Amino acid sequence: MKTAKTLNVPNILSLSRVFLVPVIMVFLTLRSQFSYVGRWNLGDLLAGAFFIIASITDAFDGYIARKKKLVTTLGKFIDPLADKIMVVAVLISLVELGRVPTWMVVVIIAREFIVSGLRMVAASEGVVIAASKWGKVKTVSQMIGIILLIFNIPGGIPIMWLATALTIWSGWDYLVKSADLLEN
Repeated sequence: MKTAKTLNVPNILSLSRVFLVPVIMVFLTLRSQFSYVGRWNLGDLLAGAFFIIASITDAFDGYIARKKKLVTTLGKFIDPLADKIMVVAVLISLVELGRVPTWMVVVIIAREFIVSGLRMVAASEGVVIAASKWGKVKTVSQMIGIILLIFNIPGGIPIMWLATALTIWSGWDYLVKSADLLEN
């Protein structure tokens, strides 16, 4: 009966983000195949709507898991992985569309590798590195910036500048707080 406990609502929400990524990318990258609704490209509208839905699942899965005591090993694995897959895939698509500079995306991806690596080292030492407040603020700013960029709304790039700065700051914060793990 392990499967019933593992496939709970929070984990299904996390998995749904992984499955929404190709949908978002199809609408976003094949946007030229779609018509316009007023000034909006239908592909952008659909990609943005699915990205917002996926982002909302990210807000709820952890909350539900903690509130209902449904935290599982699968959830600890799939939730951060789903977030990274979604953000990285969409940012790469936005680079292809010329809506975000490549260097910003490289900085964001590099930070994700660094923090994931730190978490793996910590886990091997029996230490859990929880999400920091800076990491959470970084995530919110990235999501807002990405939504603005998907919809091609002015202000997306300034928000991504902020998200990139927060990405660097939160990555540095994780490194400083985990320095003792890297000394051996």
